[in-house]
Amino acid sequence: MSPKQPRIIGAINGLGLWTLVLKETERFVIVASQTIVAPVLTTLLYYIVFNLAFGGAHRQVNGIPFMEFLLPGLIMMSIAQNAFANTSSSIVISKVQGNIVDVLMAPLTIFEWVAGYTLGGIARGLAVGAASIAVLAFFTPIHLHNPGLVVLHALLGSTMLALMGMIGGIWSVKFDHLAAVTNFVVMPATFLSGTFYTTAQLPEFWAKLCHLNPFFYMIDGFRYGFIGLADSPLGIGVAVMALSDAALAALCLFMLHSGYKLKS
Repeated sequence: MSPKQPRIIGAINGLGLWTLVLKETERFVIVASQTIVAPVLTTLLYYIVFNLAFGGAHRQVNGIPFMEFLLPGLIMMSIAQNAFANTSSSIVISKVQGNIVDVLMAPLTIFEWVAGYTLGGIARGLAVGAASIAVLAFFTPIHLHNPGLVVLHALLGSTMLALMGMIGGIWSVKFDHLAAVTNFVVMPATFLSGTFYTTAQLPEFWAKLCHLNPFFYMIDGFRYGFIGLADSPLGIGVAVMALSDAALAALCLFMLHSGYKLKS
């Protein structure tokens, strides 16, 4: 029997990339009760609190029932937070356990490294978003004004947060550092991005400040895809998110190329 020949890797290590994506996807699927069910229940609790405690059933925003207005923001928030959590926790856990070297030594380029982790984060974000829609559909009518924009903003938003999660995970030495990024960057940016309100209700200064937040555009465009109502031009929002994704990807590639807190 002839000896096995070494596998020749071309310009793209497709098998290696697929293996990394599969690894990142299986991480959250195995513990779906924590990574999918729990976030969906949290989203449902937000919905119930706003509906019952704050009289959401009797309020309207530009002629649209408040709960229908709120729904896309809650779903996008869950997508974003879970895309961030998947990449950031994966990298920090690997660093703490000391097995990050297994991925660093694999025959993967830094582009494949970034793509693999990012796709895993996107998968978890979209899974939580789809499950949230399925559950919330039992409590409120869900209308799709433009399904294409819903998918586009879900992809752009989950990509942005997955990349942010990679940056946070690489920077963090321990879980306390990662918690600081989550509590002082991700959560405030999400809550202050029009998730629960329209910026038309804000004073001019605060409305302009809100429009400087990239998170605002992913929620605003996502909401338009459901109810046909947006606070800013959709083209500007897509451009801001695409540029943000490109900038974050470039930063991830730079950190990997330099070995920042990974190889030193």
